[in-house]
Amino acid sequence: MATQKLYAGAKLRELRTKNGSTQKDFAAKLGVSLPYLNQMENNNRPVSTTVVLALASEFGMDVTELSSGDSQRLVSDMREILADPLFEGDTLPLADLQLAASNAPGLARAFIKLHQSHRQTHERLAYLDEALGREDARASPSPWEEVRDFFHYCDNYIDAVDRAAEHFARANSDGKTLKATAIAALTAVGIKVSFDDMAALRRYDPNAGILHISSRAPQETQLFQLLFQTAMTRQNSLLEATLDLARFHSGAARDIAKIGLANYFAGAALMPYQTFLTSAQDCRHDLEILAGQFGASIEQVAHRLSTMQRPGSKGIPFFFVRVDQAGTITKRHSATRLQFARFGGACPLWNVHSAFETPGRFLRQLAETPDGVRYISLARDISKPAGRFGAPVRRYAISLGCEVRHAAALVYADGMDTSRSSAFEPIGISCRICERKGCHQRSVPPLERQLVVDPDLRDVLPYQVE
Repeated sequence: MATQKLYAGAKLRELRTKNGSTQKDFAAKLGVSLPYLNQMENNNRPVSTTVVLALASEFGMDVTELSSGDSQRLVSDMREILADPLFEGDTLPLADLQLAASNAPGLARAFIKLHQSHRQTHERLAYLDEALGREDARASPSPWEEVRDFFHYCDNYIDAVDRAAEHFARANSDGKTLKATAIAALTAVGIKVSFDDMAALRRYDPNAGILHISSRAPQETQLFQLLFQTAMTRQNSLLEATLDLARFHSGAARDIAKIGLANYFAGAALMPYQTFLTSAQDCRHDLEILAGQFGASIEQVAHRLSTMQRPGSKGIPFFFVRVDQAGTITKRHSATRLQFARFGGACPLWNVHSAFETPGRFLRQLAETPDGVRYISLARDISKPAGRFGAPVRRYAISLGCEVRHAAALVYADGMDTSRSSAFEPIGISCRICERKGCHQRSVPPLERQLVVDPDLRDVLPYQVE
């Protein structure tokens, strides 16, 4: 099998600029000629093995960052934006988008932000129409998307917060449990912890200095909420500094992001990076073993696995997604080349939807996306009862997966024939941008393809895709 060539011009330019080097000095340190460096920086030539080794030895660069997936994310986001009816008739070839993402990533991000601003303005006007009683109004905008994109482009890994949580978890020098350590940390700042029979998972009364935790909640949820409050109080300066760097456009987005960062701290303290990474590798990423070892839920473990992207000590690049029973994505992250639709539901051919039909079981799937990349996907339903009779039960399904080249490191791949092409089911991202012609589950036509409508033929779809 031919080795895939590595083009990383933007990252080479970024590293050279960061080090304040001229092209001539940079080329000398890499052991290549000036014209060769110029060609690599403009993606006219791939990065050679010699250059990769020089980047690691001369600059201490984590060479896995050369193909970190930023380009794929930008291409995916631009393709979905171009599926907006606003750009009808202005379809761009995939090669042009890939060229823009690799050669001019700053311009690509500016294009994405511009479209976001346009759409948010349109939605604000639609919300005003709704307030005035018009029938064609759309829903009001939400700052959730801005926060989601912040974590998305950080690879869902926040180094300063992750390391602070790891340090907190390691501070149990006297042998106390993490729960006892969290309670002691809160007590030290004048917060009393009370476990009460209540419907809410957590309620903090700042005036009385009392943190109420639901005694009905599972033990892992109680601990997570204690760690969340620890982050909000003991790590407030760190969270605020991180938010300052993010430069959110609205106060609401900043508030939501702070909750997200506190949740991140809680998960990272519950499952400290290096200890968790070693355990995951030892048990071949068995979610149930990890949940038992760290006192976490299956969902918490799966989510944590998707954040293991610390430079110099990266885990397997996983994607993680959670959907509700309507198929709407409520959580999503991908450190892989697979990118989820920013709006709407996930591909109906994906096994995450079948998890609702088989409660309590892990479903395995070998899947291939239209770009030819193959994945192994694990899905399971997640139920969240309220702890009392008659209370509504929240039901979700989660999926965790990675590229099939990592299958040997997953216990869930045992017994699956990853060498047989027919074993991989074809899945897509979003019907509007999916290139598959004969998909029997297609909901809308692809915008980048011409349609043929034959009144004398009715197949699975009422049209044919050229």
